[in-house]
Amino acid sequence: MEIKRALISVSDKTGVVEFARGLAELGIEILSTGGTAGQLRESGLSVRDVSDYTGFPEIMNGRVKTLHPKIYGGILGLRSNPEHMQAMEDHEIGPIDLVAVNLYPFEETVAKVDCTLEDAIENIDIGGPCMVRASAKNHHDVIIIVRPERYSEILSSLRETGNVDQAKRRQLAVEAYTMTSGYDGAIVEYLSSAGITEA
Repeated sequence: MEIKRALISVSDKTGVVEFARGLAELGIEILSTGGTAGQLRESGLSVRDVSDYTGFPEIMNGRVKTLHPKIYGGILGLRSNPEHMQAMEDHEIGPIDLVAVNLYPFEETVAKVDCTLEDAIENIDIGGPCMVRASAKNHHDVIIIVRPERYSEILSSLRETGNVDQAKRRQLAVEAYTMTSGYDGAIVEYLSSAGITEA
């Protein structure tokens, strides 16, 4: 299964330019958003904005940018399922084969002495965890990377074999769900301590 398209949207930009450059050298199209797209472009890389890809602009101060069927269909479509592939063709949804995402720095934000409840809430990532969970669910077809430390080995695998084996994909999926679980736990802990409890 050839890796043709990657979506990169990260708050922690450690190593992302080098990673994206490696993907581009392999002929992989890069979709991106906001600050990530800007940094990659400034580094001379060709990047397609998610808003151009979906045909729908980022709205509500960036609260809505990746929540679109062309993104989630591209991630969740089962490549081995003819009905899924037909739906993707019918709706002009291209497969997204690799997703590199990490989330808004919620824990770092709420650790600041002057953090307000409004600041905390604005740093609750929505699109990021959705993409991570969708990619991890469909890890048979989609490589999900949530840790910059993984970039080098994934690039090495792609250069050597053109792909990433299923055992590694499963390991990456476990890392992804571990990350989203911890993220949600931090939100629960903060909102509970802020006096917002379950009804």
